Amino acid sequence: MQIDIQALNFPLTDALRERVRRRMGFALGGRDEHIQRVSVRLSDINGPKGGKDMCCQIRVILEKEPDVLVKDIETDLYVAIDRASDRVGRSVARRLDRRITRQRAPVSGDFGLTESM
Repeated sequence: MQIDIQALNFPLTDALRERVRRRMGFALGGRDEHIQRVSVRLSDINGPKGGKDMCCQIRVILEKEPDVLVKDIETDLYVAIDRASDRVGRSVARRLDRRITRQRAPVSGDFGLTESM
């Protein structure tokens, strides 16, 4: 799985990079064959002013499906990464489950109903 990580308005440390990779592995593991690319953007919205302003935005680009985009804002960047990665994992799982359900749906108008007389 290809993961592109960028930090805006602050330096990207090895600890942050490793946290993102590990959390993406937990959240998206086992679905690698359906994922083309993962893009993670970390940013400090307010800069040195403080407050609830650390943002983690994750975009997962899937094969033959619309992208999944999740954004989380917290005071702690590690918490934002954890929450966003959990949500994106659930969203990707739902999207892929729907694809499987659509593929298994009956093609004709016969929905397995039988007439009773």
